[in-house]
This record gives sequence, C-alpha cells and structure tokens, in this order.
Amino acid sequence: MSYQREYERRLEVGIIGAGSHCYRNILPLMTYLPVHIAAICDVNGDLAAKTAAQYGCRSYISSSEMYDNEKLDGVFISVGPQFHPALVLEAFSHDVNVWVEKPIAVHSCQVEEMIAARKNLIAVVGLKKAFSPACSKMEEIVDHFGGFDSILGIYPMSLVNDSELPNWLRNGVHPLSFMMQIGGKVHSVRSVINRKGKGDVILQFENGSIGTLHLATGPKPDFEMYEIYGDGWRARVDESEVSLDRGIPFDYKYTTDYIPSGYDFGRISWKPGNCVATLENKSLFTQGFYNEAMYFCQCVLDKQQPVKGTLEFALEIMKVYEAAFRSEGEEVIV
Repeated sequence: MSYQREYERRLEVGIIGAGSHCYRNILPLMTYLPVHIAAICDVNGDLAAKTAAQYGCRSYISSSEMYDNEKLDGVFISVGPQFHPALVLEAFSHDVNVWVEKPIAVHSCQVEEMIAARKNLIAVVGLKKAFSPACSKMEEIVDHFGGFDSILGIYPMSLVNDSELPNWLRNGVHPLSFMMQIGGKVHSVRSVINRKGKGDVILQFENGSIGTLHLATGPKPDFEMYEIYGDGWRARVDESEVSLDRGIPFDYKYTTDYIPSGYDFGRISWKPGNCVATLENKSLFTQGFYNEAMYFCQCVLDKQQPVKGTLEFALEIMKVYEAAFRSEGEEVIV
C-alpha cells in the first residue's frame, strides 16, 4: 500500500463538486491514490475556495475556466446525476479522462452520447458495489464452481417514479451493479410491486441465471444482503461479511454428525476486523471506493482502456433501470 505522497508517478487531477458526499468520501480517498490535486471546482465559490485551501490547490466556480487554466490528466466528478452528462462531455471535449460518480445519468440515451464522444479517453463510473471486496470474492466463488443458478439481492428502496431523481435511480444502481457484475448482461426484466413500490425486480440473465432484487422495508439504518445459489453451495454477503456454505455429506436416514471430519465441508466466512486501525476495515475500502478510484488511476497511468465500471456497463444498468419502470408486471426485453 502506498500513499499519495509516496508515488513516483502521479496524475494531475481536478475535482468537480465539493459537497457533502465528495467531502466525506471522494476527497479523503485522494490520500491513497497516485494523484496531485490541482484544482477543486464547485458552483458555490465560497465552498470551493475553503475546500481548495484545505487541500492546497486552486479553486474555480466554472469547470470551463478550470480546463482553460489547468493541464489535467483526469477529473473526478461528484455532483448530481442530472449534471453528469454535460460535465462528462465537457471533459471529453478538453481531452481529459473521467471518473464520474453514480448514477451516470438520468436517461440511458445520455450515456450513449458519452460513449459516442469518448474517443480514446478513459472513463470509469463510480459503481462501488461492483468494485467491492465482497463482490470480487463472490466472482471468485462463482468462477470456482463454474457458474450459478440464481442470485438474490435485498435492498431498502422503492420502485416509484415520483420525481426527476427517484430513489430507484439514486440507489438502485448499487444492487444492480453488484448483481450484474456477477451475472453478466440482462436479457429481460419483470417488476412485481405493490402500491408503495415494494416487491421484486426479476432479472433474466443472458446466461440463463435468474436474479431477484427484493425492494424491502426494514429497520434503520439501511441494510443490504445478497445470496448466490449454485449446485451444492450457497454464498452470502451480509453487510461486509462474506460466507460460503458447502453443506455436509448427508443422508436423511443415517446422518448423525453435523460436523464431519476434515475441512472440505461446512461454512467459510470472511469479515473485516475492528480491533486494529488498519485499512481493510475502513468504509472507503470495504465499500469499494478505493478499488474503483485506484482502477481509474491505473488505467490512465498505464494507458489501458477499462474493462470494469465502463460507460457500457453503466448503460446496461440504466437500461435495466428503465425497463423495471416500464414493466408493470410484464416482461420487458432489455
């Protein structure tokens, strides 16, 4: 593990958006990345100036002015999704690589415009769940067993189109990105919900697997859980804990021991510890923020096009999101 001050190669980056989310999560993340923060831009000039002073860089209220005055390798965009399309296209027009927070846009057609304007630039979308250690472990487990039959996600939200930025848009990308990172492309979507927007969004993956995203109510603070089922095994993510259940040799008539000898059966679990001030138990790492941002930086440094968190993947998620709204109980081909 290296820290910003230790990297020999560092990217000159600008940050657009200095609001609460950026200040709590994106700016602290810079400590661990191979970057030099050249500028912070926010339409709130006072907020931009105070934040820039803290990080020892210049401040701007206009992104176009920032591009005119700074030579940037990349930009981190952390504002509302309704502003993402214009800001991403503007960065591309200045030949600047882009990391952009989720959700990528408000409509899928806006993502198609970004893809058309990207040229050979690098763009990574902040789909932290797809980059989380738990998701990576689930991918490893699925690969080990050669596939899976079904995946269940439980997430607290509603499928109600009640505003320009419904909860399904703002937060639905989290469970969708996790499930689609593991399951691959979605062929069709069917949503079955009640008047409150609670119920199930059923995903038919192109590989034949089924995904069920249960839109839940429950206790606060919000919770989430995922389970993947395969032939003779089950893997589960409960918050940050990952477990793999492999069962035991079992015969209904004769089995008397629930703990057979050896280490090839039963449950294995992994979870972050909380007794040492190390990095693996911090939310920036357990939730996937670090992995997604470092991936973007490495792609830019190595001049490698990303294969994870891409605009194309974000577009697939947007199409599933839109299909769920259109479904009303009927199957919608994505």
